[in-house]
Amino acid sequence: MAGEHGLLVETGSLELSHRLDAALRDDRPEGVVEIVPGPDTVLVVAPGVDQARLCARLEALVALERGKEQAGAAEGPVVTIPVVYDGADLDSVAALAGIPVTEVIERHAGRELVVGWLGFAPGFAYLTGLDPVLRTPRLDTPRTSVPAGSVAIAGPYSAVYPSASPGGWRLLGRTSVRVWDVEADPPSLFRPGMRVRFERA
Repeated sequence: MAGEHGLLVETGSLELSHRLDAALRDDRPEGVVEIVPGPDTVLVVAPGVDQARLCARLEALVALERGKEQAGAAEGPVVTIPVVYDGADLDSVAALAGIPVTEVIERHAGRELVVGWLGFAPGFAYLTGLDPVLRTPRLDTPRTSVPAGSVAIAGPYSAVYPSASPGGWRLLGRTSVRVWDVEADPPSLFRPGMRVRFERA
């Protein structure tokens, strides 16, 4: 149980969270109004439903998707994000990592990341799979405003700021790709499980 209307499913892995999230969205149980995947959980919000019945269905789905997981992972779609690498924190990231700025850019653009989950703000996607060399702490003092489209890193994650907001992630660059549009359906370009590749613009 998660509050009065939610069930928190413990999946134990990000991959299984993605599989369960996709299965629930493909065949959404009646009464489910929100599905929120996390690193090793999926929150299912369903006000007023028979929770015992929903719980049984979720348990069956987890078992089914776990079986598929063991049979082999299905890869999600890929989106490429062009980036102008002129961020204010390139030099500090390079210094913390002990590598040149050019290598910071190469390492950030040189691998495929995966959308782990969305949170913090609408459309803010936590991208997993960042090169371990680039793992740096957040700024000691967050900025009061980070422009929309800023490409940043913090800890083991990368992200694209979907809208202007305060933020303490280290800025590597910017993209003109709009990752959050309230007029679009769905409004977020990113979905859990989607693969993301940054490329130098």
